Amino acid sequence: MIKIGMLIGDRYEILEKIGTGGMSDVYKAKCHKLNRFVAVKVLKQEFGENENFVSKFKVEAQAAAGLMHPNIVNVYDVGNENGINYIVMELVEGITLKKYIERKARLSVKEAISIAIQVSMGIEAAHNNHIIHRDIKPQNIIISKDGKVKVTDFGIAKAATSNTITSNVMGSVHYTSPEQARGGFSDEKSDIYSLGITLFEMLTGRVPFNGDTTVAIAIKHIQEPMPSPRDFVAEIPVCVEQIVYKCTQKSPDRRYQFMPELIEDLKRSLMNPQENFVKVVDREEEGSTRVITREEVQEIKQQVQKRNSVTGDSIRLNKEAEEKRKTKTRQVAEEEEYDPKMEKITGILAAVAAVIIGIIIIYLVGRFAGVFPSATKEIEQAETEITTEEESSTIGGFLEGSIGLPQVVGWGYAEASAALKQSGYEVVKEEVFSADVPKGNVIEQNPEAGVQLTKGSVVTLRVSLGAEITKVRVPNVVGYTQTEAAAILEKEGLLPGRVEETTNEDAALIGKVCYQSYSVGAYVDSGTVIDMKISSGVGNVSYSFVGNISGPGEEDGDYVAGTEVTVILASSSGQEIYRTTTNAFPLAMNVAGITGSEDGLITFHYVVEIPATTTTDEEGNTVTLPGGREERSISRAVKFTKE
Repeated sequence: MIKIGMLIGDRYEILEKIGTGGMSDVYKAKCHKLNRFVAVKVLKQEFGENENFVSKFKVEAQAAAGLMHPNIVNVYDVGNENGINYIVMELVEGITLKKYIERKARLSVKEAISIAIQVSMGIEAAHNNHIIHRDIKPQNIIISKDGKVKVTDFGIAKAATSNTITSNVMGSVHYTSPEQARGGFSDEKSDIYSLGITLFEMLTGRVPFNGDTTVAIAIKHIQEPMPSPRDFVAEIPVCVEQIVYKCTQKSPDRRYQFMPELIEDLKRSLMNPQENFVKVVDREEEGSTRVITREEVQEIKQQVQKRNSVTGDSIRLNKEAEEKRKTKTRQVAEEEEYDPKMEKITGILAAVAAVIIGIIIIYLVGRFAGVFPSATKEIEQAETEITTEEESSTIGGFLEGSIGLPQVVGWGYAEASAALKQSGYEVVKEEVFSADVPKGNVIEQNPEAGVQLTKGSVVTLRVSLGAEITKVRVPNVVGYTQTEAAAILEKEGLLPGRVEETTNEDAALIGKVCYQSYSVGAYVDSGTVIDMKISSGVGNVSYSFVGNISGPGEEDGDYVAGTEVTVILASSSGQEIYRTTTNAFPLAMNVAGITGSEDGLITFHYVVEIPATTTTDEEGNTVTLPGGREERSISRAVKFTKE
């Protein structure tokens, strides 16, 4: 058992626990031989007792130890001491991509692509060494304090595909590929699928498929069409949308086949975001729901029988692991930085996988038959229902004919829109507030379900914006007296704040409001205080600047989110007006009383990490160009507003 202060491997002094996950605990340690801090990941006892798992774990960890790349959390060592199985890794202080997305709600397109490129480069290095991650997700991607993006947990994923823990249960189901969800073979293209789902989440702030159970989500990965990220964020370029689609094709043969292809398209999307260059197969063919065949039912049946033949030792381990898991409380959940929100992972055996596959079969049969038959008869009844379904034409999961327009009220807009488009209809979206329907769900469809429509007909979906919150639109009070302006603000649920006198070039505004602290038309919380300035006479013109400043990633593809940036606002004459240091964008800025010019300049000062590169000289020799840190400055012109 690991204790703080103990020395393992005659060199690693355990200092503190810094994280915990479904399979392991992570400790900060000091390597006394190399005098550096490292992270030591220790397998939990229930996994360490299974020789088959430990053997696979050691082989994979040793292979991962051969990987050295700036976008990978490098593995230094692997060992066993007194029953403690551990791997020693590079210590990266930072935040997981999952938490970073949660903090920012969603990332800008350039920031998401920049992160995706770095993740892809790390995965490419692993694939070049014949190592497949199998569990790519935001929880396994770390953004260090100096802005470097690194992929972690190489070496643990493949070990988890033993007959003790099935890969589709091991990996987070929100990011798992269809072939992994089926329990089938997975290769490099499975990592590409998971990266595509991760890119979707960075761009939109949500995962494409969700559900009440892991089984329901897995089924969606297998059979439901991929929603468009542009349905959630309209400004996403078409080429980026197409990159997501190509990564997440249901068939591995239709995805990017190798990481360099994906990296090339990602870089091209940064340089030419308006260019539509991605070659993607027909989405209607790929995304449409298809009827399961008798052969596939028989194959699933064989898989169920095979998985039901799990050894008694595996079943025993599963029971023991489950008992241990139940006795543990929700410990250090707030501290977890390496793998937060892991689903029920620990100790799941092939016996559980057999149950899950059985549930999937029952679910599919229920969809075909409209009922959920007993578990002892699902294969026979599925075959009967499949025969009936094969006699009908199925498009996008809906039967043509007497059913007419499908019912999509209550669905999420992305799923509803995709299904209707797959059925051949055009979709128009109308957004309205609703206190009863969750945000993003369809409130009403026009025409109603069941109406007979021809292909190409327009279906209007009224989509909920959620309950109408207490945000109000800022009115224009410039040109009104102080009393009139206060009355206008109060009528809108806003509060008049500080009132100051100032000069203004417009003689018509003398004695009236010539400046308000929030832009006209902006949405603010009810009760927000609005400061004003009253013109005392004609004088020098003053300006203000109000806006949300995006980071330097707009101009510099090397900029990494989370990097500390000094932001300076100056007038065109060079007079510094405002200065701050931050690592979070967009940056809200509200500066008044600017004089001298209506033109300004925002300058960003920051440092980027330049990775080492390998090239070939004129004589054919391989030359490594060292990386390093580079200070950069970027300026952006802005316009001020007259007060």
